[in-house]
Amino acid sequence: MAVTMKENDIQNLLAAQCHLGTKNCTEHMERYVYRRRNDGVFVFNLEKTWEKLQMAARIIVAIENPQDIVAISARPYGQRGVLKFAHYAGANSIVGRHTPGSFTNQMQKGFQEPRLLIITDPRTDHQAIREAGYMNIPVIAFCDTDSDLAGVDIAIPANNKGKHAIGMLYWLLTRMILQMRGTVSTSNPWDVMVDMFFYREPEEVKEAEAEQEPAEAAEAGFGAAQLPGEGEGYDPYGYNPAGEPATGFAAGFDAAVGFEAAAAPQAAAPGAPIEYAAPEAFGSQF
Repeated sequence: MAVTMKENDIQNLLAAQCHLGTKNCTEHMERYVYRRRNDGVFVFNLEKTWEKLQMAARIIVAIENPQDIVAISARPYGQRGVLKFAHYAGANSIVGRHTPGSFTNQMQKGFQEPRLLIITDPRTDHQAIREAGYMNIPVIAFCDTDSDLAGVDIAIPANNKGKHAIGMLYWLLTRMILQMRGTVSTSNPWDVMVDMFFYREPEEVKEAEAEQEPAEAAEAGFGAAQLPGEGEGYDPYGYNPAGEPATGFAAGFDAAVGFEAAAAPQAAAPGAPIEYAAPEAFGSQF
């Protein structure tokens, strides 16, 4: 039996642990909970998560100018996903601390007037949600079981605290947007890996850079090595632009020991018959 795209997406959400909530659940998030485990952790219904992702993608595609969309993440685990989402979807991004007044104070340097906000966590990005309420800006947010839905227009129920879960959510949302725009299709699949949306620890980045430095140093050392004869007026390919012979070597006819220059042949007079040598002059083989 062939696996549909919806089933494949839900399997990816399960692998990234997007279905795991917290031990607390607000009354507004109860409708999205499937059950509660023995250890007290609430489990989301991923079918509703996938449906909310589809709804959010339709709303984002309906906005003509993608630059009017702003994705925000103050949580470090979601910052890379927000940057990648903004890059592929053509939106703007705000990572780190949200400066108060970015949506309300026109005198501020970073003032913006977005038509839609995408929030990673309503708890850490509460300032942006409050300003969006002042300016009547709709808000789409990834909400956990303990999230407050005040000021949120569309809540996408999912785990918004795990680095793999946040990356998977932004990757799926970006792919759905590109599919609805016609950029990605079944015959032309999206070739961007979900790993590009995952948060990377600083130690992992340093290890990758440390492994890359010796390889770059080896390539630079090979290119900087001096070839034989290069310091004697020759270029890296062994050619002497000045045309001067190398030290200790003769050039031209002087290189042959005991060579005597032959006299130039005289031209025959006009109309004189041409004399040919007899075959016997060339030996018995002729």
